[in-house]
Amino acid sequence: MLGLINSVLYKPDAGKLLLRLAFGILLIFHGWHKMVDGVGSIAGMLTNAGLPTFIAYGVFAGEVVAPILLILGILTRPSALVVAGTMVVAQLLAAPAGFVSLAKTGAWGAEPTAVFFFAALAIALLGSGKYSVMSNPNLR
Repeated sequence: MLGLINSVLYKPDAGKLLLRLAFGILLIFHGWHKMVDGVGSIAGMLTNAGLPTFIAYGVFAGEVVAPILLILGILTRPSALVVAGTMVVAQLLAAPAGFVSLAKTGAWGAEPTAVFFFAALAIALLGSGKYSVMSNPNLR
């Protein structure tokens, strides 16, 4: 029975597509207000942290441009690494205490960004698969 389940569900390229689509769409929600309102709020956070405001455009790239590329399967691995870096910066700027705290529910304080961070690393390791606009047949 397990062999039958495994043979029916062994679809690694479909799994990669599903992961890229879900991840990219969910991340674009985070970038939506940056598309609508601009990066001013992020620039303010950077200024308060003593960092240059141009980094805010990196956040735009990590939450808007990179997810679109991931959805399409274009430059998948580099795009995923951009997102991973963006998640580290986001956590450090928005809630650095989250690294060492727990929420009232017992969840790790950095859990939301950590989920995106580790999913981005998984996508970087897995690649785009064959269901993508740009794939390397030798390194899918």
